[in-house]
Amino acid sequence: MIGIVGGVGTFAGIDLLRRIYRLTEARTDQDHLPVVLVSDPEKVVDRTRFLTGETNINPGLALADIIATLDRAGARIVGIPCNAAHAPSIYREILKRKPEKLLLVHLIEEVAEHLSTSYPGIRTAGILGTSGTYLSRVYSEPLSARGITALYPEQEIQDELIHPAVYDTSFGIKAYSDPVRPRAREALLQAARSLVDKGAEAIILGCTEIPLAIQEHEIGRAVVIDSMDVLARALIEKSKNL
Repeated sequence: MIGIVGGVGTFAGIDLLRRIYRLTEARTDQDHLPVVLVSDPEKVVDRTRFLTGETNINPGLALADIIATLDRAGARIVGIPCNAAHAPSIYREILKRKPEKLLLVHLIEEVAEHLSTSYPGIRTAGILGTSGTYLSRVYSEPLSARGITALYPEQEIQDELIHPAVYDTSFGIKAYSDPVRPRAREALLQAARSLVDKGAEAIILGCTEIPLAIQEHEIGRAVVIDSMDVLARALIEKSKNL
């Protein structure tokens, strides 16, 4: 059984569930994989607020509790559809409490490996993510280990375009997920284009809510890497070997 940690971008969990079923090769109901999703968003502190120092409550503690619930429900492999939750300061707390026999799929490593193997000629990847992902530079080391340079937006673009596109309560994705407001989508596309102008050969959608706004496969000259698709495929493939 696959477990999904919900509530970390509430629609991100739902989107991951949908993608797992969409990407599974099945012709009947019974061909589909068993999946359990637990969403308890009230208990999980916003990851960006923790990583930016707005709160000292580590969301990894609540995430570990949700993973334990998934384990008790029968999950044997778990994915967290949140890039910022994989920042070392958060992920360490999750690993300390992870049930021993449960396989926890590392989203960032999977994205880096996918980019490296599927697009071996790419050497520079732009990261489009929340300010938590931006500050923690969570993609830098996994990409560097594969010979790829992580390219981040200018601070002004991060603050004035990307962060509001996700968090602004009047138009951001967290407030308006289904459908996403055009203003949020355009801000994210503008930020992505700025990364392409800086030399990005790939754009990693490094926030699992950004794919709700951007479905393009290419932006300018850059290929788009959807972290949610990568996570869904990894969960499907790895579940076959358990």
